[in-house]
Amino acid sequence: MSITSDILRGHTEAIILAHLLEQDSYGYQINKDIMKKTDNRCELKEATLYSAFRRLEQAGYIRTYWGDETVGARRRYYSITEEGRRAYQSYKRDWEEAKETIDQLLK
Repeated sequence: MSITSDILRGHTEAIILAHLLEQDSYGYQINKDIMKKTDNRCELKEATLYSAFRRLEQAGYIRTYWGDETVGARRRYYSITEEGRRAYQSYKRDWEEAKETIDQLLK
Protein backbone atom coordinates (compact mmCIF):
# COMPACT_ATOMS: atom_id res chain seq x y z
CA MET A 1 0.00 0.00 0.00
CA SER A 2 1.31 3.43 -0.90
CA ILE A 3 0.95 6.25 1.60
CA THR A 4 -0.93 9.13 0.04
CA SER A 5 0.29 12.70 0.24
CA ASP A 6 -2.93 13.60 2.11
CA ILE A 7 -1.84 11.45 5.04
CA LEU A 8 1.59 13.11 5.18
CA ARG A 9 0.43 16.67 4.56
CA GLY A 10 1.31 18.80 7.54
CA HIS A 11 4.05 16.43 8.72
CA THR A 12 6.71 16.99 6.07
CA GLU A 13 8.70 19.38 8.25
CA ALA A 14 8.65 16.99 11.20
CA ILE A 15 9.77 14.11 8.96
CA ILE A 16 12.70 16.17 7.63
CA LEU A 17 13.71 17.36 11.10
CA ALA A 18 13.59 13.77 12.40
CA HIS A 19 15.98 12.75 9.64
CA LEU A 20 18.33 15.65 10.35
CA LEU A 21 18.45 14.72 14.04
CA GLU A 22 20.39 11.65 12.91
CA GLN A 23 22.82 13.43 10.56
CA ASP A 24 23.26 16.31 8.15
CA SER A 25 22.06 15.40 4.70
CA TYR A 26 20.99 16.66 1.27
CA GLY A 27 17.60 16.54 -0.42
CA TYR A 28 18.02 13.50 -2.65
CA GLN A 29 19.50 11.43 0.19
CA ILE A 30 16.74 12.44 2.60
CA ASN A 31 14.08 11.34 0.12
CA LYS A 32 15.95 8.10 -0.58
CA ASP A 33 16.19 7.38 3.16
CA ILE A 34 12.46 8.10 3.63
CA MET A 35 11.68 5.62 0.87
CA LYS A 36 13.99 3.02 2.43
CA LYS A 37 12.51 3.45 5.94
CA THR A 38 8.99 3.01 4.53
CA ASP A 39 9.74 0.14 2.13
CA ASN A 40 9.06 2.48 -0.81
CA ARG A 41 5.55 3.33 0.42
CA CYS A 42 6.37 6.99 0.95
CA GLU A 43 8.14 9.37 -1.38
CA LEU A 44 8.11 13.13 -1.11
CA LYS A 45 7.78 15.01 -4.35
CA GLU A 46 10.77 17.22 -5.09
CA ALA A 47 8.66 20.40 -4.97
CA THR A 48 7.20 19.39 -1.59
CA LEU A 49 10.62 18.59 -0.18
CA TYR A 50 12.31 21.81 -1.30
CA SER A 51 9.35 23.97 -0.26
CA ALA A 52 9.63 22.43 3.20
CA PHE A 53 13.38 23.13 3.26
CA ARG A 54 12.66 26.80 2.50
CA ARG A 55 10.05 27.04 5.27
CA LEU A 56 12.35 25.33 7.76
CA GLU A 57 15.26 27.58 6.89
CA GLN A 58 13.15 30.74 7.10
CA ALA A 59 11.90 29.62 10.53
CA GLY A 60 15.49 29.11 11.70
CA TYR A 61 15.03 25.36 12.18
CA ILE A 62 17.71 24.33 9.70
CA ARG A 63 20.78 25.86 8.10
CA THR A 64 22.40 25.00 4.80
CA TYR A 65 25.95 24.66 3.57
CA TRP A 66 27.63 23.45 0.42
CA GLY A 67 29.42 20.12 0.40
CA ASP A 68 32.93 19.70 -0.92
CA GLU A 69 32.31 16.83 -3.34
CA THR A 70 35.16 16.23 -5.72
CA VAL A 71 33.03 14.23 -8.16
CA GLY A 72 29.76 15.42 -9.66
CA ALA A 73 27.74 18.48 -8.73
CA ARG A 74 28.14 20.15 -5.36
CA ARG A 75 25.38 19.30 -2.93
CA ARG A 76 23.53 21.61 -0.59
CA TYR A 77 23.49 20.02 2.84
CA TYR A 78 21.00 20.71 5.60
CA SER A 79 21.62 20.61 9.32
CA ILE A 80 19.22 21.07 12.21
CA THR A 81 19.60 24.01 14.61
CA GLU A 82 18.86 24.02 18.35
CA GLU A 83 15.63 25.84 17.54
CA GLY A 84 14.87 23.07 15.05
CA ARG A 85 15.41 20.45 17.74
CA ARG A 86 12.87 22.21 19.95
CA ALA A 87 10.46 22.51 17.02
CA TYR A 88 10.83 18.78 16.34
CA GLN A 89 9.88 17.97 19.93
CA SER A 90 6.81 20.19 19.57
CA TYR A 91 5.84 18.55 16.26
CA LYS A 92 6.25 15.14 17.86
CA ARG A 93 4.04 16.04 20.84
CA ASP A 94 1.39 17.40 18.46
CA TRP A 95 1.54 14.18 16.42
CA GLU A 96 1.18 11.98 19.52
CA GLU A 97 -1.89 13.95 20.64
CA ALA A 98 -3.45 13.83 17.17
CA LYS A 99 -2.70 10.11 16.82
CA GLU A 100 -4.29 9.37 20.20
CA THR A 101 -7.40 11.34 19.27
CA ILE A 102 -7.72 9.65 15.86
CA ASP A 103 -7.20 6.23 17.45
CA GLN A 104 -10.07 6.98 19.85
CA LEU A 105 -12.31 8.17 17.03
CA LEU A 106 -11.64 5.09 14.88
CA LYS A 107 -12.41 2.52 17.60
